Amino acid sequence: MSQLVRVAVVDDHPLFRDGVIKMLMSMGDIEVVGEGAAAADALKIAQENTPDVMLLDLQIAGGGLEAASRLALAHPNMRIVMLTVSEDEQHVASALRAGARGYILKGSSGRDVVEVVRAIARGESYVAPNLAARLLSKKSNGIEAVADYNPHNLTSREGETFALVARGMSNKEIARAFSCTERTVKHHMTNIMQKLNVRNRVQAALMFQPGRHSLRAL
Repeated sequence: MSQLVRVAVVDDHPLFRDGVIKMLMSMGDIEVVGEGAAAADALKIAQENTPDVMLLDLQIAGGGLEAASRLALAHPNMRIVMLTVSEDEQHVASALRAGARGYILKGSSGRDVVEVVRAIARGESYVAPNLAARLLSKKSNGIEAVADYNPHNLTSREGETFALVARGMSNKEIARAFSCTERTVKHHMTNIMQKLNVRNRVQAALMFQPGRHSLRAL
């Protein structure tokens, strides 16, 4: 990266927080501009230090999800990443709806955390792969209803692609199913995410309510 990624870390376990901060500061392209232990700290840091990326624990005083929601509204250009021990799919879904761009587990390696921070700073999104797969699989029932109720004006092929995404299929698997290239699938996914106004395939799948002929915004 040509410029430093400015990061803040908010976690109520000092030993863990210190470890994350030291790891990030050892990278030449990351600068830690704030740290805290509660939701109030996160809000203050965002206001005073304007970090590019906020690493936020789910279980902090004042509520990590509540903090994420308030931060996303007040600082839309700041990217929020939940760094937590919780593997609860509902927590993942709630975090994404609150405005988080990433969800990474505390059991991840230091290298993984650094790479996620860099990716999020570039404008990408991230959900731990095993959690993303579980979320998508839970949203597969009844996804075919998109073809009958399509307020976002997906094309026929985009609707079919969306249905396979919601079953947890990768771009390669979808390309094989449609006998096309992965580049074509990526093109469809770009159009789908723009029409649904979401940032990634997990959020797109989460928009669909199983068993109901409707889509809802996150």
